[in-house]
Amino acid sequence: MAGETILIGKAAGKRAAPQGLDLRFANRHGLVAGATGTGKTVTLQALAEGFSAAGVPVFLADVKGDLAGISQPGGGPKLVERAVLTGVRDYTPEGFPTVYWDGFGDQGHPMRATLSERGPPLLALLLG
Repeated sequence: MAGETILIGKAAGKRAAPQGLDLRFANRHGLVAGATGTGKTVTLQALAEGFSAAGVPVFLADVKGDLAGISQPGGGPKLVERAVLTGVRDYTPEGFPTVYWDGFGDQGHPMRATLSERGPPLLALLLG
């Protein structure tokens, strides 16, 4: 993996330098924080896709479902235009392997927890 870099982003413009994460310096845990609209979700998607493409398993706790789109290939003229603007010449939309946790185990990986751990609201939902 030495020498591989995950492209995080690049501002549009000829003088802007691309920003990336060299996989040699990536550790086991990370935090992406910032105000609303600063690009946290897109940064996490770029990191998760980059690690996955490099063969590194990724676990993301995505409570709101903002990152679920990485399972499907993105595309469209706006993305291709942005890729060219930022210097990404070989942009090819692709999906990445994704497993969702499912509280009931019907449509995803079952969560292993007892009913008492899930709490009264979920138990009430189960019992109708």
